[in-house]
Order: sequence, then structure tokens, then C-alpha cells
Amino acid sequence: MSTLNHPVAALAAAQKSQDVTDWAARIGWVVGLVLFIALLYWLMRQGWKWRGTLQGDLPELPQRPDAPGQPLLEAAGRYHGSTSAGQWLDRIVAHGLGTRSRVELTLTARGLDVVRPGAEDFFVPAGQLYGARLDTGIAGKVLTEGGLLIVTWEHGARRLDSGFRFDRSAEQACWVEKINAMSGDKGAAATQQHKEGA
Repeated sequence: MSTLNHPVAALAAAQKSQDVTDWAARIGWVVGLVLFIALLYWLMRQGWKWRGTLQGDLPELPQRPDAPGQPLLEAAGRYHGSTSAGQWLDRIVAHGLGTRSRVELTLTARGLDVVRPGAEDFFVPAGQLYGARLDTGIAGKVLTEGGLLIVTWEHGARRLDSGFRFDRSAEQACWVEKINAMSGDKGAAATQQHKEGA
């Protein structure tokens, strides 16, 4: 009888109660993590504001004229931001140019009308268009080869690249041809500069 009870007694002796959860330590870790994330968010926000201050020399965005002209091309898609021309990581944030949004584009003989629901609209006069190309990315957005329409334009004393992705991306090549034709020699020079910089 004692030999049968021996393994049971050994098993009972080997079992022990589970450790009690230290809730104070867990809550401390959670609060610390939340504070760390909040600090990171605040630092990113300050960096965004600082970048906007550095770009304070950019004038207000041009607005659509009363008579923009007959549409040559129209498309809808997404606006992915603007950068300094040829520097795809140097994001422009002044005047809301860094804000991603839906976009409706209309190209007329007078220029490029950029309508952004939920963000500031702007108009690029034809004389300030410097060409267009298909590319793989712009600050914060990388796609497959030719996935983005990049429009190069001049604003104030800066030349900018703005990135667009159409809902029907097959239409983007037509926009490149039309904008480069409108830009003339400027478009050819901008394309050549981009190829040399790549």
C-alpha cells in the first residue's frame, strides 16, 4: 500500500502553485511604453514643423484661374507628395504639399489643375511646367517600375517634383507625353538632368 502511495506523494510534492502576477510591474511597463510612443510621435511632429519652417520661403500655392480652359486630359488617383526636383527624399511640407490625399487632375492649355479633397488645391501654370516622367518612387512611397507619374514644376525659386498614382495607371504614359510636349525644351532638359542624376 505504501509503495502505491509513494509516486502519488512524490508527484504532489513536485507540484507547486503558480507565481502571482505582479500587476504593478506590468502596468508600469505599459505606461512606460505608451509614454515612449507618445514621445516618438511628438518628435516626428516637431520635425515636420521644423521642415515646414525651413521651407518658409515658398510662396502661397497658385490657385486655379477663373477660366482654366478646355480639358486636354483628366484623371483621378492619389497624390503622394512633393519633393525638391531630383531629390526624391527631400520632402516638401510647406502649404500642405506633404499631405497625401485623393486627387483629381485636369490638364488644360493653361496648366495643371490639382484638386485634392481634404487638402489644399493648387494650379501649376503651363509656363511653370518643366516636364513629366514615370518613376518608381517619391519620399515615403515606392512602387514598381513606372508606377508613379512625377510632374516637375517651378514654384517660387524652387523646382519641385510632385508624385501621382492614377486609379488607371495605364493612362500615366499619355500624361507624360502631353506634359513634355507642353513643356518643350524645358521638359527635355529636365528629363536629361534626371537621367544624369540617377
